[in-house]
Amino acid sequence: MHTKRILPAVGPLLAVVLASTAAFVSGCGGGGPANAREAEQKGPEAVPVEVAEVGRRTIAASYASTATLEARAESQVVAKTSGVALEVLVEEGQEVRAGQPLVRLDADRARLQAAQSTAQLRKLEANYERARQLAAQQMVSANDLDQLRYDLENARATNRLTNLELSYTTVVAPISGVIASRDIKPGNFVQINSPIFRIVDSSRLEATLNVPEREIAKLRPGQQVELVADALPGKRFTGVVDRVAPVVDTGTGTFRVVASFAGDGELQPGMFSRLSINYDQRADALVVPREALIEDGGDPALYVVRDGTASRVAVQLGYADGGWVEVRSGVEPGDKVVVAGKSALREGSAVQVIGGEGAVAQDARAGDKADAKADAKADAKADAKADAKRAGN
Repeated sequence: MHTKRILPAVGPLLAVVLASTAAFVSGCGGGGPANAREAEQKGPEAVPVEVAEVGRRTIAASYASTATLEARAESQVVAKTSGVALEVLVEEGQEVRAGQPLVRLDADRARLQAAQSTAQLRKLEANYERARQLAAQQMVSANDLDQLRYDLENARATNRLTNLELSYTTVVAPISGVIASRDIKPGNFVQINSPIFRIVDSSRLEATLNVPEREIAKLRPGQQVELVADALPGKRFTGVVDRVAPVVDTGTGTFRVVASFAGDGELQPGMFSRLSINYDQRADALVVPREALIEDGGDPALYVVRDGTASRVAVQLGYADGGWVEVRSGVEPGDKVVVAGKSALREGSAVQVIGGEGAVAQDARAGDKADAKADAKADAKADAKADAKRAGN
């Protein structure tokens, strides 16, 4: 009885609730398609990158290594006889010439021995001359005459030996150079063969490199070598490849290359140096900055920006010189390659270029400006010389 009265009242109320719920749901979901269409119109977010322009410049192929400079000629001066050092004639740092006296030793004993051998020689010479005269008269046998001749030759050799020992009491420089060390003082007793000086000829310095065998066809005598010494920051020195070993060491797989440099007073033996041997050069090579290369373990490639997107382009590389790498194929002059932001890129990624012009373009413009300034400076000097010449006339 009560049920029949309640049901008609609940029906209209439920319908109102359902309609309100449907309207609410419809209102909440109505913005979804519109937002999706707006996101599609905006597209994917652009990746900020820095680019450089592919350009041309001179690039050199080189082999770089390190070595310690050594003097081309060096001598350890030793005493060839024993004795007390009466005079030490040179000091460390002093330049000497070959044959210049360095030390005078006590020569009294050697001088007496030389005088004794000289007297014995004169006696035998006189005996031999008399024997020859008697032999002409057949008063001396040929055997006795031969014995006297042999004794005379022995006396002459002994005399030369004693005079040689006497000459050893004056120690002379075997080579020209600079006294690098002195291990003797006046009054010291010098033993035979004991080292007393070290002379270094630093007019020419050498650096010896052990080069891998794969470079043996590229390096040859006469090639230019650039050197930077840690002890002389900011300075560069130029030398040449002096000698190249014709064989490879089977134990190390390397061959020896010796570069020589002029000893101009700044470079000194013992300095640690960094060397670069330029074995080839291209004057108009197509280059990109080294940081533009994609380092993912695959084939050499670059990201090239075209129409606001990045494309991965496979390239063939040539020489590498400092911060530049030669590109033999894959890009053209004027192409923009990504140098920063590569890790966030994929094929076809939208990019936003930030920063100024490319590094290669800047480098080329800087080179042109420098050349123009140099030409202007040279012209100004030439005009000044011409004016001075006319004024003198």
